[in-house]
Formats: sequence, C-alpha cells, structure tokens
Amino acid sequence: MRLPDDLTVLVRGWLSSNNVLIHDRDDDAGGAVLVDSSHCTHAAQTVALLRQALAGAPLGRIVNTHLHSDHCGGNAAVSEAFGGVPIDVPSGGFDAVQRWDEDALGFRPIGQRCVRFSARGRVVPGGRLRLGAREWEVIAAPGHDPDAVVLFDSAHGVLISGDALWENGFGIVFPELQGEPGFDAVAAALDAIEQLPVATVIPGHGPAFADVAGALARARARLTGYRADPDRHARHSAKVLVKYHLMEERKQPLEEVLRWAQGASLFVAIWQRVGAPLAGSPEEWAARLVDELAGSGALRVEGGVVCDA
Repeated sequence: MRLPDDLTVLVRGWLSSNNVLIHDRDDDAGGAVLVDSSHCTHAAQTVALLRQALAGAPLGRIVNTHLHSDHCGGNAAVSEAFGGVPIDVPSGGFDAVQRWDEDALGFRPIGQRCVRFSARGRVVPGGRLRLGAREWEVIAAPGHDPDAVVLFDSAHGVLISGDALWENGFGIVFPELQGEPGFDAVAAALDAIEQLPVATVIPGHGPAFADVAGALARARARLTGYRADPDRHARHSAKVLVKYHLMEERKQPLEEVLRWAQGASLFVAIWQRVGAPLAGSPEEWAARLVDELAGSGALRVEGGVVCDA
C-alpha cells in the first residue's frame, strides 16, 4: 500500500524486522529517525539501504520498539555508520542494555546474536516522541515482550506496531515460555490498538496494511487457540526458535543445530514442558522438529546439513 512520502519502510525477510525511516523533510527535527534496525547478520545491507533511502540526508537517531535481536541487532552498525547517532530504547530494557545483560535481554536463552550497543534515552509508555514532522504516542504493548511499545501518529492514523500486531497474528509470547503469564497482556495490547483510530499499520514483519479490524480478528482467534491449549503455543514456539536459528545461520551441520538446542536454555525449558514425553533429550526433540520443519518445506536437510528453505 502507498505510504506518505515522509515514511520509508524497508520490508525485510522474516529474520530481520522492517526498518521504518521517518524523514525530516523540513530539516528542523535533527535528522531522520530509524525505528528498528534489523538483525546484526544483515547490518551491512541495512546500512546500504538506509544510505540509499536517505539520499544524503542525515540520520539523527535510532528508536527501538523492543529489544529482540531481530529488531535491535543492527543498532551498533547503523549508529557507527552514521556518525555515532544516539539510540533510544524502551524504558523497561534501558538498564539491561547499559550493563549488557544478555540473559535479561533474551539473547543468551535463545542462542541468538546481537552486537553490543549503548542507549542514550528511554522510550517511555504514556509519553510522546517528535519524530520527523510527526508526533507519536508511545503506547505499552506487552505480551510478545514485556517492555515492548507501539508508536501511534494520531494525526494521520499510522501505527508502528512492532511484533504486537501483524497482518496475520503476533510474535510468540515469550513470558508464557518462561513460566510467566503473557496471554492477558497480548489481549490488552490488542484492545489498546482497537481503541485507536488506526488507518495504517506498519508491522515489525511483513508489508504495511489497512485492514486493521481483520488483523485484530485474526490475532484474537490465534490468541483464543493458545489460551485453550497453551502447550500448542509452546510447541509452535519451539519450531519458531529452530527456524529462526537456521535463518540466522543459513546452513549448519545437524550436530551443531543439536548442540545449539542443548545450549539454548529457553529451548530446553520448552522441551521439559512439552517435548520430554516425546523425546528423551532436547537434542532428540530438536532432531524431531528439524524433520517436521523439513517435511513442511520450512527447512531442508542435505547430506547431514540443515539449510534454511
């Protein structure tokens, strides 16, 4: 769909979040602003795409909707490439970033990479941000991530939704995988979005869309299914973790994939919850999931090497 000319959305492959570039058309806001910087494995491509989109204009800052590696992994490279521009992160994760606590940030439990960066400022729910010529409301959107926010430009009806709402669902609910309640928070985030006069949603993954009511209905249907069968969500999430690992690695010998599964504490916790009745170890369960993902076409296994499809 067509967006206003002061917004550029770089729609990435599913491993990397979309990049939302808010241009400073009047040169009075301190430069353009980048919302989310994608995965570190794509950092060089992200920088090149931004240079092309900026066409010589300055980048003034980076803002993150939440601190998963597919959304903030490019922060360090982008900041350095554009002269050390400051990075603002959701307030709930600010301290963990400053001390670089990879457990609290979630990188170590799922065995994902993220290049270290420092934050300058906090993005506070209930506050407002002036980005480009637009004023954005900062709205708490816990569920997928407890500290996540969405950004809403009420004057134009534009919502940057991160992983709180996609056209066909939402991100896996990490608190539920860690033994904490999260489904009610997802519902609350969807309710908050429904109360807004949203005309256009720019999600964290996938193209922008205008059928907000349809997206909310699909998200709620998925949430209803997960609430009725939380183990279904856990099994789905385990497959997502395996798939994301292969998207990051592109290809890897099966024994290394199984070593990753043993070392990723969140995957091990999910195995203990729903995989142990089916497989005697996290590695054995990971091998089963690789076979299932290969059977569905999500992965390929060639000569003992697992490849992203």
